[in-house]
Amino acid sequence: MIPLELLDTADLPEGGTLRLMRRGRDHMILFGRNELMSSRLRGSEEALATLAYERLKGRPRPHMLVGGLGMGFTLRAALDVMPCDARVTVGELVPKIVEWARGPLAHLFGDSLDDPRTHIDVRDIYEIIAGSRALYDAILLDVDNGPDGLIHVANDRLYGPEGLRMSHAALKPGGVLAVWSAYPDKAFTDRMARAGFQVEELKVRATGGRKGAHHVIWMGTRR
Repeated sequence: MIPLELLDTADLPEGGTLRLMRRGRDHMILFGRNELMSSRLRGSEEALATLAYERLKGRPRPHMLVGGLGMGFTLRAALDVMPCDARVTVGELVPKIVEWARGPLAHLFGDSLDDPRTHIDVRDIYEIIAGSRALYDAILLDVDNGPDGLIHVANDRLYGPEGLRMSHAALKPGGVLAVWSAYPDKAFTDRMARAGFQVEELKVRATGGRKGAHHVIWMGTRR
């Protein structure tokens, strides 16, 4: 068995610590005993971007807001499919994660942080969305393990009625709110619909292949 190695830690604003771990060539980010993300499982994070962009094709100069930098899989997938005149803004609450992206996780990010379409905004994604009106073609949220705010209690407000209405207002007409989760949540599907979204609940493989666990992505189109 290859030993698990601690590379670094990152303190969260409301308490608690993220741990960046490595086992062999695999990297993972843990919160307590919960594995939040792993370099082995990137399929659903990539699908968050590609499925959202499928609903935006044909829009001039699309602007996508990504909530949560993570290991960069969503950002890289977005840049791979979006045109050269697109813009991808990434809101990341924890500065240390941006440091990891240019340090121990740089091999996963490649040149995505230096792509001229990329803009990193080190702020709470809630604040970014709250200050926006009809600005984005798509908002992608992958800032927690699901709609119940496991890591950062304030994330609850993103997934509640107020946060969903703010995301609705921050999108251009016909824009898309895409939300990643490790598990289904019917109550959240209903909340999205009540906030004015036409909702699709999609199951996607965590591995990106035909086998393995499913994750859930909600696609909400602004009516």
